[in-house]
Amino acid sequence: MKNIDRTISVAPMMDWTDRHCRYLHRLLSRRTLLFTEMVTSAALVRGDRERLLRFDPVEQPVALQLGGSNPTELAEATAIGAEFGYAEINLNVGCPSDRVQSGRFGACLMAEPDLVADCVRAMRNATDRPITVKCRIGIDDQDVETGLDLFADAMVEAKVDALYVHARKAWLNGLSPKENRTIPPLDYDRVHRLRTRLAPLPVMINGGIDTLEHATQQLALTDGVMMGRAAYHTPMLLAEVDSRIFGEPGDPVTLETVMMEMASYAEAQLGKGVRINQITRHMLGLANGLPGARQFRQILSVEACRPQAGPEVLDRALAAVAALSALAV
Repeated sequence: MKNIDRTISVAPMMDWTDRHCRYLHRLLSRRTLLFTEMVTSAALVRGDRERLLRFDPVEQPVALQLGGSNPTELAEATAIGAEFGYAEINLNVGCPSDRVQSGRFGACLMAEPDLVADCVRAMRNATDRPITVKCRIGIDDQDVETGLDLFADAMVEAKVDALYVHARKAWLNGLSPKENRTIPPLDYDRVHRLRTRLAPLPVMINGGIDTLEHATQQLALTDGVMMGRAAYHTPMLLAEVDSRIFGEPGDPVTLETVMMEMASYAEAQLGKGVRINQITRHMLGLANGLPGARQFRQILSVEACRPQAGPEVLDRALAAVAALSALAV
């Protein structure tokens, strides 16, 4: 279970990378590693694990991201995740939100490397799945050289299988999470130095990588690239990953094919009580850059919210793009 290809992955994103989003992303790329939203260990151990963890096997490979700081609880959550079939279990040490801090997990744990190491050891003892950590290059006034090295060394000693490093400090005091998306600046070089220092431990880079050209540049200096908001807002870029990054042959993935597949998926999900807008909200960026993209987004966001809306909404959205594309020729 240790041989997971982390060359390209889609970052775990709260309220975004749910199972419907991952199904869409898997249609676009067979090779990209997908992540769940962060699930707290407490919610998983005490709550409705079926609701929190169920996914379609088509989505594999999928990594489960956990949030927490209690080694015993994380070990139990890890075992549950492995039982559900997730390919990798990842610990969140990067989220800067106030809610996460108040629960003593996320980026604030970068100040407690020994505790995180204990969590990693407990998780490793609970499964044969790879245990990985997603972290920042530092928090607040931490020195990004000594602080990150100290944290990373503790992870290595705990026998972590890989690190995903967001190349921006998490600022827990004085900046909102929204402001922290652009402040302070990204420091890719610091991640590159860490990767060189920790080799052969796989180190993947995350933060601000919004094109496959940029991803290719970073792949020359790291072991993998994790893409976040760009992959979500412009999902068709994932349709080029298999051919451009992995060199796989095959017919190009088209918008028409994806919309037809998602319509079939939506019809099946409606029979299970899912509302169509729970699916279409992840599809708004599929037509970005095409004539009719605005109408496409409007149909999927507005008409999908109407009572009794069904898969025909996807057909109308596609027709809007096709009609305006024909006029543009």
